Formats: sequence, structure tokens, C-alpha cells
Amino acid sequence: MTTINPVSDLRNYNSVLEKVSEGSPVYLTVNGRGRFTIRDIKDDEEFEKTKAMLKLMCELNTGKIAGEEEGYVSSSDVRAYFRNKKNEI
Repeated sequence: MTTINPVSDLRNYNSVLEKVSEGSPVYLTVNGRGRFTIRDIKDDEEFEKTKAMLKLMCELNTGKIAGEEEGYVSSSDVRAYFRNKKNEI
């Protein structure tokens, strides 16, 4: 269930924090407009994982498009490239 409180309710922050649970954040408003979210740390960790996964999927899609437009590199060329990099170090 969505919980929306004015930010001024944080004067009694314990009552606001009691409403926060996994999957049920508390939204805080300033002058009647949404401004802040308080959420359970597990939800935050899941959000960060989702963001990282989305970023990875975008990068993979960019690589796929580049491969289709510019051609793919063979696995032997990739191995040779990294062997040369390793030898440079």
C-alpha cells in the first residue's frame, strides 16, 4: 500500500519509519509535491542491482548493434588482442 506523508511528519520520525517495510516505501511531499522516498534497505539493494542489470543490457545491446553494423571480431582476434595487452604489462 502506498504511504504518502508531508516531510514535516519527520519531526516525529519514528512514526514515519514504522510505516516503512520491504516492498512498501514511504513517499514524502514538500508543498504537496512528491520529493523524497524512504525505503527498506533490501528494496534499495534490489533497485541498485536492477539499475546495474539495465546498464549492462544497454551496453550489450550497443555492442550487438555495432557488431551488426560494423562486423564482428573473431574469437582468435580477441584472444590475440588480450595476449598482446598482457605482454605489454
